[in-house]
Amino acid sequence: MPRKLDLRTGRPVWSAYRAPAVPTSALTRDARTDVLVIGMGISGAMMAEALTARGHDVICIDRRGPLKGSTAATTALVQFEIDQPLSMLSKRIGKGKAQQAWRRSRLAVSNLAARIAELGINCGLSRTQSLYLAGTVLGPSELREEAEARRQAGIAATYLTAGQLAERYGVNRDGAILSHGNIALDPRKLTAGLLLKALERKARLYAPVEAVGIAETADEVVVTTKDGPSITARHVVLATGYELLDIVPAAAQRIISTWAIATAPQPRKLWPEKAFLWEASAPYLYVRATADGRVICGGEDEDFSDETRRDELIAAKSARIAEKLGRLFPSLDISPEFAWTGSFGTTTTGLPYVGAVPRHPRILAVMGYGGNGITFSQLASEIVPAAIDGHHDMDADLFSFTR
Repeated sequence: MPRKLDLRTGRPVWSAYRAPAVPTSALTRDARTDVLVIGMGISGAMMAEALTARGHDVICIDRRGPLKGSTAATTALVQFEIDQPLSMLSKRIGKGKAQQAWRRSRLAVSNLAARIAELGINCGLSRTQSLYLAGTVLGPSELREEAEARRQAGIAATYLTAGQLAERYGVNRDGAILSHGNIALDPRKLTAGLLLKALERKARLYAPVEAVGIAETADEVVVTTKDGPSITARHVVLATGYELLDIVPAAAQRIISTWAIATAPQPRKLWPEKAFLWEASAPYLYVRATADGRVICGGEDEDFSDETRRDELIAAKSARIAEKLGRLFPSLDISPEFAWTGSFGTTTTGLPYVGAVPRHPRILAVMGYGGNGITFSQLASEIVPAAIDGHHDMDADLFSFTR
């Protein structure tokens, strides 16, 4: 029933930092709960914390265990800028909807920062400037239009000329948009912190447990597991990342492969403000620094999900990414201390699918995130609990499966 995928290979940089252990139990008998969350990565963790905060009884299951899927492969540039530039998204879905999607994405990043502070989760959060560099998709004149489109949507954006960019950041490109309000963090520490908070509120975490069947009646859902016991819930939330259950329409997303490297710590060699950098290109290069001064650089995305082929390319892709990083910042030590690859889902608009699965009102799914996985996980943890409580989030229709 689940379409399985080996979500990552290699050694992600986050393995260099210890995340708190998240205790799980074995599922030895049938169980009942208010909400069953399938998946204990970043999306499932955000969902479990949000639902328990609202007083729901929650069970989480994962076929691997907490933090073991694609969460560890993310580079955790938590940005509000959606993969699809606002000026281009407006042409696809209309100006009003595109502006609202961007505004809600920005709100999600701001809400996530506030949530982390409120819960006291230590995940190395830093607020970071972002530079969107001129590239093959948007050149300087299109970037100026994009900056104007953002300002019209109420989102601050400053266009920097090539001269300003070189002077302020030491980056040699034809132009860039400077943004504020994005955050960087350690995704494993955040996921662990959220799951531990849910556990404190009596959530039950079972792993490894694999869901193999879902049966729905008018007032409940029964999920059968590979080893026998079943879980009955009023609602089920599928937070399985890019491994979709068959019940979810697959046409909504494509699976893409991406590669990334991380250098040794070199805090003295970093560029001003440790700003995020990403390119208006397809595929695009993206760069961030960690709290201790490592440089994480990824990109070279390709439109396939064959794990063997993806994994065989790690060495060649790492070398190419390092070379591009060296061209951007000649004084950096670009030799990769970590190199890894992962698979992620993307949609034609860059917007996620969040909400009830068509014809299955008690089964809600979170999927198709593009390059904004963590931002959209936060968004989903606002929309889905509201739906379960019988409230309609004002932006739910922008991200629904029936949009």
